[in-house]
Amino acid sequence: MVGRLLFVHGAGGFFDDAELARWLAEALRLDLRMPELSDTAMGFEDWAEPVRRHLDRLGPEDSVIAHSFGASILVRVLAEHRRERPRRATLLAMPDWTPRGWDVADYAFTDPEPETDLTLVHCRDDDVVPISHLALNSTALPSATVVEFPTGGHQFDGMIDAVAAEIRGWTRPRGDASTDPDPRSR
Repeated sequence: MVGRLLFVHGAGGFFDDAELARWLAEALRLDLRMPELSDTAMGFEDWAEPVRRHLDRLGPEDSVIAHSFGASILVRVLAEHRRERPRRATLLAMPDWTPRGWDVADYAFTDPEPETDLTLVHCRDDDVVPISHLALNSTALPSATVVEFPTGGHQFDGMIDAVAAEIRGWTRPRGDASTDPDPRSR
C-alpha cells in the first residue's frame, strides 16, 4: 500500500501549487491528495472545515504538507484538540499573521503548539512571504524543526529534492530513539 500525501495549497494557489505538490509527492513516493479550496471564501473556517475532513481520512503513516496560507490554516487545525492527528506535518513558506507579521487576526496562530511534530521550511529569497516570518513562526512554535534554504523563492524552485530529503529525514517520534523514520528509504 502506497502512503498518501495531503497537500494543502496556498491562497488562490490550487493551480500555482499543483506542480510543487506533484513534485513533492513524486519525490516522496506518495499518492497525492490535494483538495481545491476556495479562492473566494477565505475565512479561517471556510478552509479549516475541509482541511479537517481530509485530515480525518489520513492514516498514521500518511504525510501532510501545507504551503503558505494553507500552512497557516493547517497549523491552527492541528492545534485543535482532536482525536487523531498526523504524527508530522511540513509547513512551507508559512506567513505570520500576528501584529508582528501581517496582522490579520482571523488567521493568526496564537494557540498552544500542536502535538504534531512540525517542520517549518522557508527560502531566504521568498518574495511573497518574507523570510522574517520564519523567525516569528519558529518563536510561536519552538518545538518545530526549522529549515532555511538560501534560494528557491516562494515555490521552492529547484529545491524539491532538498525539501523531500528534509521530510524523509524526519527524526523519530518525540522520545523514541529506536524507530527507523522511513522504512521505504532502505
